[in-house]
Amino acid sequence: MTVVVTGGVKGIGLAIAERLARPGEALILGYNADEDAAAAAKARLASTGAVVTTVRADVGRIEGAQTLMDAVTGEDVVHIVHSAAMIYPTSLLDADLEKFTQAIHVNGLSLLYLVQKGLPHLGRGSTVTFITSAGARTSQANYAALGVGKALAESLVRYLVAELAPRGIRINAVAPGLVDTTSVAGMVGSAEGAARLLERAARANPSGRLTEGRDYAGVVEFLQSPAAEFVQGQVIHVNGGAYVPA
Repeated sequence: MTVVVTGGVKGIGLAIAERLARPGEALILGYNADEDAAAAAKARLASTGAVVTTVRADVGRIEGAQTLMDAVTGEDVVHIVHSAAMIYPTSLLDADLEKFTQAIHVNGLSLLYLVQKGLPHLGRGSTVTFITSAGARTSQANYAALGVGKALAESLVRYLVAELAPRGIRINAVAPGLVDTTSVAGMVGSAEGAARLLERAARANPSGRLTEGRDYAGVVEFLQSPAAEFVQGQVIHVNGGAYVPA
């Protein structure tokens, strides 16, 4: 088995990669720029016995998606987990349109790039899991570049079902709730602001805490298992009951 995780060297992607690491199995971690994080993630996950490869590639570009998928070798079943995201906090009317367009490519269209370029390696039993968020369906302040991109990718998930299911390939999305990662500070503008936001969110969550890696990583693991053979085109929210209408 080969597992490819985009954005796999830190945050949500790293937590998923840790859950999916298997002794002797190939684990390919895609990242965009953070060389130190890539080296640390490789050492950390190699200790599990997994055969870890890190690939620097901008999956928001077609060429980057090709570079990442070129790292897949062998005849094993291949699973793709697409967790990479571009954080660009902005409203729509004030957005830098070039930067916003780049974000839409990374946060949305890149799913199609990865599926197309990965198709030669995907066969019966393979899965594609997109990591989305509630912001794809619920408007949030300064979240447009991420939320709109993820909404686009969720639509791609649904359209791709008709083309992938006949090949025995499953595609779904998982939407974690708010997770304590460095991306939160990037979104709100400061570590102090992020700490306040996370504290409020934990108190407000019906389950009394933030979403943790074991919560969403376990769902991704399930979606890759034979038990999920008939799960197609779904968005599974893993958030402890946050965002559920009263």
